[in-house]
Amino acid sequence: MNLFADIRVLVIDALDRMVADGALPAGLDTANVAVEPPRDAAHGDMATNAAMVLAGPAKLKPRDIADALVPLLTADPRISEATVAGPGFINLRLAPAVWQGIARRVLAEGTGFGRSDMGQGSRVNVEYVSANPTGPLHVGHTRGAVFGDALASLLAYAGYDVTREYYINDGGAQVDVLARSVYLRYLEAHGQEVAFEDGTYPGDYLIDVGQALKDKVGDRWIGAPEEDWLEPIRDFATDAMMELIRSDLAALGVKMDVFYSEKSLYGTGRIEAALAHLQSKGLIYEGVLEPPKGKTPEDWEPREQTLFRSTAHGDDVDRPVKKSDGSWTYFAPDIAYHYDKITRGFDALIDVFGADHGGYVKRMKAAVSALSDGRVSVDIKLMQLVKLFKNGEPFKMSKRAGNFVMLRDLVEQVGPDVTRFVMLTRKNDAPLDFDFDKVLEQSRENPVFYVQYAHARVQSVLRRAGEAGIDVSDMTLAAADLTRLSHDAELTVLRKLAEWPRLVEIAARGNEPHRVAFYLNELAGDFHSLWNRGNEDASLRFLQDGDIATSQAKIALARAVSVVISAGLGILGVAPAREM
Repeated sequence: MNLFADIRVLVIDALDRMVADGALPAGLDTANVAVEPPRDAAHGDMATNAAMVLAGPAKLKPRDIADALVPLLTADPRISEATVAGPGFINLRLAPAVWQGIARRVLAEGTGFGRSDMGQGSRVNVEYVSANPTGPLHVGHTRGAVFGDALASLLAYAGYDVTREYYINDGGAQVDVLARSVYLRYLEAHGQEVAFEDGTYPGDYLIDVGQALKDKVGDRWIGAPEEDWLEPIRDFATDAMMELIRSDLAALGVKMDVFYSEKSLYGTGRIEAALAHLQSKGLIYEGVLEPPKGKTPEDWEPREQTLFRSTAHGDDVDRPVKKSDGSWTYFAPDIAYHYDKITRGFDALIDVFGADHGGYVKRMKAAVSALSDGRVSVDIKLMQLVKLFKNGEPFKMSKRAGNFVMLRDLVEQVGPDVTRFVMLTRKNDAPLDFDFDKVLEQSRENPVFYVQYAHARVQSVLRRAGEAGIDVSDMTLAAADLTRLSHDAELTVLRKLAEWPRLVEIAARGNEPHRVAFYLNELAGDFHSLWNRGNEDASLRFLQDGDIATSQAKIALARAVSVVISAGLGILGVAPAREM
């Protein structure tokens, strides 16, 4: 149930009546007619741009259309007032009964209130984290993990069929480095002194892996040439790292549907098949790239390579897929991987990358466009950096992982709920400061606490009402006389609740789960404001001595707030607090 969509239907119906009456020409495109909250709440509950959008095509003044539209809108009992503002915007005020009915609707639908069928079951693949399997996840991966997981939940809530996927980067040179690093820990487990040179991974997290390898194979590979042990240790180490990564994700509450191995693309013909598909479209050719823009490196020399004509699909330059020595570039398996996604039948792809992958966006979009003939969309979300602070200073928590801060340390410090919520308090393309002092303090400045406290306050009301013998089942509260919710502060909360279904669709359409966190903070703010006003005005308190009917109406409002907060936190992967 989207009240804004319902009122838009009313506006469109009124426009159709104007067409039937000859006040508007037939055939007008109403796709851009919108009903939205006004920029200034003092102007009304909703505003429509109908007259402004249609004035040009109708060859009429916006004001004339608006003046004719107003009486048709006010004839509906849901509209208490419609006024024309400026050149032709129409501000609407809705009858109190409309807002009061929102609480009843929330209680009837539960956390399903706000669910949408917008996605129509369209299949979406969300690929996120996809860290190299060379160590535990760090704080940078944490942000991408939370974002991707919340986005997947948001899209599912909005009616999409979502697959959560992790791309294991186990096909490149970094896993050979991992194998060599584990071999050093294996020698160390046998009592040998080792030195970690540049290009190896010195983190203590590999000590246990080296010991486990010793337990499995004994001294079989001590002194053996690298060609004997590189591949089996690489497989052993990759499996160990993926087990560690899965454990890290579980600590954060993230569970993947698919783990896809890059290694599975090599030697199986999949890369060749993807490039053959592009070649059949005339998009693969042998050529020489222009020198890099700016100052040309001294060692640069023109050489013939196998190139993907990505400029035909919006890229700035064509991209190499095979090096002059015949080996694949990093881009080639990525093309094959996305071709595999397309052949699996996904309608849309979403890739969550680190900020350092910005240069990859255009080429990847070009590849998906070419591979799917433009049928499959791809949205690439870049995660900006996370900076940790404590006592006003940059904070490093652990040396166990080498030179980075581990996800597990972060979660153990503040818990998964706080970690997840805070990671969504900024849009993905904005840097995020994670201040341990602020995220753990109990104040208005801490958005996690602020939202959780609102939910906990509602639970306290329900407990006190139960102790007083008041029936606070959702069925009973939904049947309460909600006309008793008439104060501006109560109506403000109801208006905010009504925005939830619209917010879900806006956030899902833009792949922006941070909007959910922002909304929850605003809803909590309106609820806390109502609570605080009750300290001064007894008539606004949720429990009214001796007046069960009014108490139930007010508790219905509080309960509706907790239902929507619970639904929103569910999308974010955060458990609502029952008491604080």
